[in-house]
Amino acid sequence: MSWVEDEAPGLPEVARLLAPHTGRAQVIGVTGAPGVGKSTTTNALIAALRAAGRSVGVLAVDPSSPFSGGALLGDRVRMGDHAGDGGVFIRSMAARGHLGGLAWSTPQAVRVLDASGYDVVLVETVGVGQSEVEVAGLADTTLVLLAPGLGDGIQAAKAGILETADVLCVNKADREGADRLVHDLRAAMNLSERHPDDWRPPIQRAVARDGTGMPELVGRLDEHRAWLESSGDLARRRTRRARAEVEAIAVARLRSRWADLSGSADLDDLAAAVAAGDSDPYAAAGVLLADLPDGAGP
Repeated sequence: MSWVEDEAPGLPEVARLLAPHTGRAQVIGVTGAPGVGKSTTTNALIAALRAAGRSVGVLAVDPSSPFSGGALLGDRVRMGDHAGDGGVFIRSMAARGHLGGLAWSTPQAVRVLDASGYDVVLVETVGVGQSEVEVAGLADTTLVLLAPGLGDGIQAAKAGILETADVLCVNKADREGADRLVHDLRAAMNLSERHPDDWRPPIQRAVARDGTGMPELVGRLDEHRAWLESSGDLARRRTRRARAEVEAIAVARLRSRWADLSGSADLDDLAAAVAAGDSDPYAAAGVLLADLPDGAGP
């Protein structure tokens, strides 16, 4: 996992060896706005999954320190209930400035946990709001958490979160406003355009701090996994995920090649010319690409 985060030179060979052992884990993205209780819910989900006899790997993506680049919040501290459980592995990863709530290396880290034999991989994202829907492209199932009193019903509809959610969980359901939030979510989903054969995200009430609703939530997640397999959508989602992963690695390698080429155009100079109106972004990009030899590969 450290090799993944540090982009170690031996990582490509490790990825090649792990590839035949991937594709077995149920990958669940846990997302939601700040304050909905993502870490508490993840902690409760781990307990419910372990009670069902399933091993769990967790990637908790935290905001980054602007000085060290490391994870600030340290979800491993908040999930200390499972520290001594050999069937649970929890890793905090720093977002390192990457938008969308995920670290750049998260897809590769998911592959490592998958190949390690964990039954379920939970990816808890940074609470950054509307851009957090990026997790939908990484997970088999996207679990969106909401809570009463945060205006989440309206915000979810505005941000397009309902379109990315596979399962909706109203956490802190013992609080005033929970019924209203569930009503708003159902009304918003009734207005959305869905094919009759499409999956309709269920809404599960829960109180994560005491585990209420967690076994039922696991059941909802399993129902979606079964639908994915029967409909063929699981393979389609994983192909899209792999495509995005390949593109990200290819772009990163291209950037590395530009940095390594002696005498190559300086990106800062090109950017300054564009900002000053002496050039345009397309021409500047053409100069960068011209520095790469024809057919140059990674």
